Amino acid sequence: MTDVPAGGGSTNTASATPEQLAWDSRARRMVTIYLPLACFVIILLFPFYWMAITAFKPDSELYDYKHYNPFLVSSPTLQHIKHLLFETAYPRWLTTTMGISLAATVVSLFASVLAAYAIQRLRFRGSQYVGLAIYLAYLVPPSILFIPLATTVYQLGLFDTPFALILTYPTFLVPFCTWLLIGYFKSIPYELEECALIDGATRLQILRRITLPLAIPGLISAGIFSFTLSWNEFIYALAFIQSSEKKTVPVAILTELVSGDVYQWGALMAGSLLGSLPVAIFYSFFVDYYVSSLTGAVKE
Repeated sequence: MTDVPAGGGSTNTASATPEQLAWDSRARRMVTIYLPLACFVIILLFPFYWMAITAFKPDSELYDYKHYNPFLVSSPTLQHIKHLLFETAYPRWLTTTMGISLAATVVSLFASVLAAYAIQRLRFRGSQYVGLAIYLAYLVPPSILFIPLATTVYQLGLFDTPFALILTYPTFLVPFCTWLLIGYFKSIPYELEECALIDGATRLQILRRITLPLAIPGLISAGIFSFTLSWNEFIYALAFIQSSEKKTVPVAILTELVSGDVYQWGALMAGSLLGSLPVAIFYSFFVDYYVSSLTGAVKE
């Protein structure tokens, strides 16, 4: 009879060499970490790759998949980008979108800072429920809100003006930014404000000189969130803006570059690519602040 190891275990692990153990560890990491991560990155970046190759493909390659590989570019061309920049109002659309996004971001941050500070620091009765109610307002679909908002915008005489979007975008930006800043304000020690109150500082002075400087990562994160959502928003921009020259990029490239059933795919993809690059580049510089602020928002 053969001897059975104590505990009924196998001798494979005990007899394995360090090289085999290292190989097993690498293989396990490859299957559990790197392979899923690679799949995620490919799926995430493929739309940008498709936009890029379509923007530089001539029309002959776009519609002839029998002779050309759909995933490669044989003869790159700048014709679609030239048509977009010089034969359409795309620079005007880009400028309008930038102005609306920046204005809506500033308004939303201003309101969110005041609301978050009041809810978190003033400690009035029912403040927690107010914060929860503000966040729940973010969950209301914009497709439901834009009907009463359209009536309000028309009555105020703001229809077909950029101010219609600047004033309506905070309806879905303020709730989330307020919730985000509430979580970040929680990470700031309250003792700092108590010391300032003892020294005679007012609440506005504390907010301006103590709280906001310490909450810069949270403000940057909320600003990135607001700017990105304002830049990519579609429903309100489609409903409230009718003039071609006043449209934002997401709406304009879809409505102005499609003639009947003819889609200018090269110009469409070039417009989408040029419109997404500024946001992606801007976000890449502040991704660390974005992650740290989210961590501060959810850790309590």
